[in-house]
Amino acid sequence: MALQYHLQIDNGDVAPYCLLPGDPGRVEVVASFWDEAHKVADNREYVTYTGTYKGMPISCTSTGIGCPSTSIALEELARCGVHTFLRIGTCGTFQDYAHVGDMLIFDAAMRYDGCGKLYAPLEMPAVANHELISACVEAAKDLGLPYHVGTSRTIDTFYANSPQPGGSFNEFWQSRWAEFYKDIKRLGVLGGEMESSIVLLLTRLWGLRGAAMAVCLDNILGTMDVSVEDGGYNAEEMLDHSTDNIATLSKHGSEALYKMWLQDQKTGYHGVQ
Repeated sequence: MALQYHLQIDNGDVAPYCLLPGDPGRVEVVASFWDEAHKVADNREYVTYTGTYKGMPISCTSTGIGCPSTSIALEELARCGVHTFLRIGTCGTFQDYAHVGDMLIFDAAMRYDGCGKLYAPLEMPAVANHELISACVEAAKDLGLPYHVGTSRTIDTFYANSPQPGGSFNEFWQSRWAEFYKDIKRLGVLGGEMESSIVLLLTRLWGLRGAAMAVCLDNILGTMDVSVEDGGYNAEEMLDHSTDNIATLSKHGSEALYKMWLQDQKTGYHGVQ
């Protein structure tokens, strides 16, 4: 097989178990917690490392921001033999019981992205593999991490939908945004980010395994509801991208995949039959 066009990987370059951060700069950080790791490829927003974690073959590929670039990574990784995908990222929460630094595990996602509609109608839900979700929960317990399980709202925008002018450039605002986040909270949605829905949708469509988790960086209703007079929305100041949060995310994701690998050693799972 020729090299995959975007990821620049081939059969044998990646393990069947793959972590999916968005930021290419985080891939090396994730791999630093493994027993052994080496860089496989670095092209555009896609950086790939492969190695071992507690004896398990494991890979990590960055997806870039949003569902379109994530779908490309999924397509090309699946072609090279990945059967278990775990999105590890950062997010905000809509719920007051979740706090900065907590791990949010997403067993489903609202499909506010445009990419997924090109694969399946909105009536097709974006849902995670339940065994992989269980592995994420057990890994959080073993590591002593505060965690919550619930639905994510995946969307194609970062700055739009602020409750009042101040989120988008030049005070651009739409009146329908005023209650958008509050309505999401009323639905009981746990978190908000930009990639999980396509990971859950495509793995379900293809008969593979997918799940998503993210470390919480802020309460969306609190940070986005900032007026122009108060200086507007400033992500750099309001989101907690501390190295501790990313380290926790790296450990949690690797340990969750390890639990799946141990289970697969007993059941003989090898992906699509």
